Amino acid sequence: MMRHGFLLLTFCATLLGCTVAPAQERRSIAWDGLGRNPNRPAVTKQHVASPPPAESDPNQERERVLGTLRPYSEAWWAVHDEIEAENDRRLGTKLVICPRCVPSPPPSEDTTGSIR
Repeated sequence: MMRHGFLLLTFCATLLGCTVAPAQERRSIAWDGLGRNPNRPAVTKQHVASPPPAESDPNQERERVLGTLRPYSEAWWAVHDEIEAENDRRLGTKLVICPRCVPSPPPSEDTTGSIR
């Protein structure tokens, strides 16, 4: 039993020696001036004096009013549409779509523009 424990301990020590790599020294990298300088630290700390004030939710009052109205009535739909419009407006301010990601429609004969 003692012999098996010694063999297991030796085997584990051997594996541990293989997995531990020596620390590599950090050398500067040649930089061509384009993009981010690889020699600068990746993380910079920014201190914020105070967090920005929380936005009040304009839909909160609308949701309360919506709960008091008869479902699917004309007034209910009006408030519902206001809530959806506000949600769409918020999403539009957060969503950014790259112009290259959205295919533009092919130019038609009705489109005018400059010719080079």
